[in-house]
Amino acid sequence: MITVDISALDASAIEAATERQNSLTKPQGSLGRLEEIAVQLAGIQATERPNVDGKWIVVAAADHGVTAQGVSAFPAEVTPQMVANFLGGGAGINALAKTVGAEVMIVDCGVAMEIPGPTAALVDRSQGRGTSDFTVGPAMSLEQADAAIKSGVEVAGELAAKGAQLVAPGEMGIGNSTSAAAITAAVTGSDVATVAGRGTGIDDEGLGRKIDAITRGLAKNQPSAEDPLGVLSAVGGFEIGFIAGLMLGAASHRIAIVLDGYIATSAALLAAHMEPAVTGYMIAGHRSVEPGHAIALAHLGLRPLLELDMRLGEASGAALAMSVIDAAVNVHNGMATFAEASVSNRDE
Repeated sequence: MITVDISALDASAIEAATERQNSLTKPQGSLGRLEEIAVQLAGIQATERPNVDGKWIVVAAADHGVTAQGVSAFPAEVTPQMVANFLGGGAGINALAKTVGAEVMIVDCGVAMEIPGPTAALVDRSQGRGTSDFTVGPAMSLEQADAAIKSGVEVAGELAAKGAQLVAPGEMGIGNSTSAAAITAAVTGSDVATVAGRGTGIDDEGLGRKIDAITRGLAKNQPSAEDPLGVLSAVGGFEIGFIAGLMLGAASHRIAIVLDGYIATSAALLAAHMEPAVTGYMIAGHRSVEPGHAIALAHLGLRPLLELDMRLGEASGAALAMSVIDAAVNVHNGMATFAEASVSNRDE
């Protein structure tokens, strides 16, 4: 299994950034989470004044064999169609990326069908034409799981070379909330019924099939929380493995990670069990309406910045959170100190 070197956040930069926050023309702590974000970014980037101009959204796409169990309201054909939509600039994440000034990268991690239209901009990191149905055996081999993670680490290195300072991994893949729920149940020990949600909007019967499929998949494959690569192999998705690797690689290059919804956070669970230091580089962008997302975030010890009842995926919630992160950095770097503004502080 691949290993990465992730440094602890820089303590001297955190101390300097905290001192700066305490000297700005405001009561200490009055900007709440904005102050925390600025200080965390200072520690990540090892500088008193962090910068997040280099924003990247990476949407990883792949298909899931478990869709054969009727766990989604949409057919698998939607995955390649949506990839084409991303590439054409017509998806929700394209609009949101423009809003926050982020670059978008689309990655094929294992789409099962031909992607229509021009695909020159598509990044190929495919590990196969979709995973296998995990109710009858492992979703992928251990070798495929390892390769998926390594591909994410490699892409993180490429983004670092492009000057990335903030990365938001997103996903597209019919059936992937089933995989995310299975991973969350395996890693956190939660009951399947508490972590499985309605995903794309399945009805009660569909939810029942989803819970049953996850229960059978976990019983069949017996993944252990102590073996994150084994969990990915047993019930994961190619895009989930890629995202876990992207997070590990980003942290190794001191790039901050903005978590999106349930699927991306399930990848974060795997990444954190591989290298616990990665969580210091994570900012939870939002909390989706999927019930398992809150459980996964709590397991990671992360609080979401936003709660807007979203469940689109694609890094849409993370993209919106980038605007809050921008505000935190701009306040941190742009506000005057008490001394600079000739304003008396409380101690004077």
